[in-house]
Amino acid sequence: MKKFNKDFLLGAATAAHQVEGNNKNSDFWVLEHLPNTTYKEPSLDACDHYHKYREDIKLMADAGLNAYRFTIEWARIEPEKGHFDLDEVNHYREMLTFCHEVGVTPVVTLHHFSSPKWLISEGGWESETTIGYFENYARFITTELGDLIPYICTINEANMGIQITRLMKEFQDLKSDDKGADVQTGLNLDREAKMTEYFKASGEAFGIDPRKVSVFLAPRTETGDQIIIECHKQARQAIKAVNANIQVGITLSLYDYQVQPGGEALAQQLREEDFLHYLPCIEGDDFFGLQNYTRKICSADGIVKMPEDTRLTKMGYEFYPEALAGVIRFVAKHWSKPIMVTENGISTSDDKDRVEFIEKAVNGVHECLAEGINVIGYMHWSLMDNFEWQLGYDQTFGLIAIDRTTQTRIPKDSLYVLGNQKNK
Repeated sequence: MKKFNKDFLLGAATAAHQVEGNNKNSDFWVLEHLPNTTYKEPSLDACDHYHKYREDIKLMADAGLNAYRFTIEWARIEPEKGHFDLDEVNHYREMLTFCHEVGVTPVVTLHHFSSPKWLISEGGWESETTIGYFENYARFITTELGDLIPYICTINEANMGIQITRLMKEFQDLKSDDKGADVQTGLNLDREAKMTEYFKASGEAFGIDPRKVSVFLAPRTETGDQIIIECHKQARQAIKAVNANIQVGITLSLYDYQVQPGGEALAQQLREEDFLHYLPCIEGDDFFGLQNYTRKICSADGIVKMPEDTRLTKMGYEFYPEALAGVIRFVAKHWSKPIMVTENGISTSDDKDRVEFIEKAVNGVHECLAEGINVIGYMHWSLMDNFEWQLGYDQTFGLIAIDRTTQTRIPKDSLYVLGNQKNK
């Protein structure tokens, strides 16, 4: 069995709001508790990773993993505009320090979907003011903690709003049993009848016109996309000005677009929307964060509908771990710098499926390395079963199961299978 060398970053990823618990100053906490919320359940204590991070990181290290991608939560660091909570800064300093103590390289994400509540009240991700706010936050984190952070992903899945916009346009044309399987994040599209009341309540909660409530996981305009791009560029500049040694990148949600005769134009359009138009924005980056879960097949008639006997994951995606290598090869045609797989995984109730997925996906990474592609890391999604946004706790992506009544950690075989993929 091929194994990664000792310098390869092999680990797992989480997002703060999905695992820490009680992220009460965030926009998602607000949305989870609205009347007629689209969230199936609130996050509440989540996995209590905020208090149990040492146990969780130690489980990773003991299994053989040497990297951990996690979020420094903006809503904790800056709970009110212009007010930075130094106790929370110290919490993340202790977390980063512990990673280094046990031989785990931290890969920090500054923004992973959740935002401070005040940011949304100020206009959110369709407002140009967000560019300056995010730049200030990035500078603050780098100043306070940068000596402990070798890698920073500024924004997770910067293209997600574009993919959601596309999904919403397609939504009305889909049959009910197809809905919800076309975007790589946890959206709940089963509550459309109550959306009017929900939007009204969200406007009241944020104190603005409900039409101007712009959270990150929402349809994005072209203007909003440019704001995201500028947020990244300005944050990168601020990080480098404080500590030029930190490696900076961004992550994008990418499908393996495969083409049947007549589907070339559609595939090119989707690749342009999802990745290619970001190339000028990321040319100054040190690495690229690649996130993939499945493939889509483009034909002359559009996206090919999966046959009824297609093997599906619990999220409704096609089980197709080979997609990862396809996406790595596509990115490498346009990007010569290091590639880090920052998310790749499967929601399943049967860990044998996850083991199979990992082995096939990792084999694809080895093939890409053998072809000379500069892949520097693989972060499995996710370290633990967690709060999958609007879908609640039903989805199980984790290498570690969580008994949420006791917060007991139950490592799965897949954790050790992944850890065994690297030379010690």
